[in-house]
Amino acid sequence: MSPCHAAPSCRTAINRPNYSAFMTPLPDRFCPTDGIRVPAASLAWCCPSCRGPLDLDFAPTPAPLKSLTGRVNSLWRYAECLPLATPSVSLGEGRTPLVGLKDGIQAKLDFLMPTLSFKDRGAVLLAELALRLEPQRVIADSSGNAGTAVAAYCARAALPCTVYVPAGTSAKKLEQIGAHGAQLHLVDGDREATARTAREAADADGVFYASHVYNPYFLHGTKTYVHELWEDLGGRLPDVIVVPVGNGTLLLGAALAVAELHAAGLIDRRPALHAVQSAAVAPLAHAWAEGADDLIGVTPAAPTFAEGIAIPHPPRARQILRAVRNSGGAFLTVTEDQIRHAQRDLASRGLYVESTGVACWAAVREGALGGRTAVVPLCGAGLKTGLAAG
Repeated sequence: MSPCHAAPSCRTAINRPNYSAFMTPLPDRFCPTDGIRVPAASLAWCCPSCRGPLDLDFAPTPAPLKSLTGRVNSLWRYAECLPLATPSVSLGEGRTPLVGLKDGIQAKLDFLMPTLSFKDRGAVLLAELALRLEPQRVIADSSGNAGTAVAAYCARAALPCTVYVPAGTSAKKLEQIGAHGAQLHLVDGDREATARTAREAADADGVFYASHVYNPYFLHGTKTYVHELWEDLGGRLPDVIVVPVGNGTLLLGAALAVAELHAAGLIDRRPALHAVQSAAVAPLAHAWAEGADDLIGVTPAAPTFAEGIAIPHPPRARQILRAVRNSGGAFLTVTEDQIRHAQRDLASRGLYVESTGVACWAAVREGALGGRTAVVPLCGAGLKTGLAAG
């Protein structure tokens, strides 16, 4: 069998409705590096040539602001911009609150999603896609939040699911994944070792790899974060959108949404995208500082409170760097002390957020943006990891 390929459309024995009645044509995927196309109905999870991530051949036109009135109160209100229609497994994801912090900086409370993290935005699209492709099993790899989201939406869709996680993953996250009925596979080693193990399993017949990194449907889910900002801010966007970056799924989704809104004439300027990394594991920030278009050298894994973004070798590194550069943005890094203090500062404001999720606030709370308006995401609930020690 060719790398990255699994048998097409293998049916499970689980009883569930026939979804063919509402199926719409799916767009093909393609490799952004060499242009190789992957048919929409294939279970292939990466480029068959370079084994890189895939993008989606999909260029939607967002609906005008006034036409959104009265629509469903979830991310599915932006139906024109989503590659799948008529959702069947929605848990009401999206439409999270936007609240002020200080000095023109607002926070979007994505930790109030159904599984308590922003990963629900992409996971629901992966589950919807899996329903249409009818695999024998769904697998995912994660440091916790993405795996929890995939497990929850697979439970909703009655899809068998296995989640690969590092053995050192937070006990609360493991409990949450298991509660949704997913099979847990603990991997000795770091996040990179976990991803390698999952990718090996993804090449088996009948497997749908619900990768939040390689599968472009996930990015088209996360982009709804920015569509919501645009709607809630009355048809505009802040000067700066600040996002945490490990594998870059939220940042690349944000770039997609900004491009869609701008191309449709719904915004007249593009916000700068500022990417935040932990100083302990900052391969993209290092490449940025060197003016490089791709990663430089080897970045070892290191302990950090921001475990969710501790990715030494993000597969979409070139795309991330290009998106930040094209937006006029920058990379910021935060220390462990800054993360710890930011988590406690947010808790003192009534917002208990996990240590990875406070990284953006840690980066900008002392005036790093020079008075420009900005939005930071609070991506995961504090109960997932507890307070950063020290």
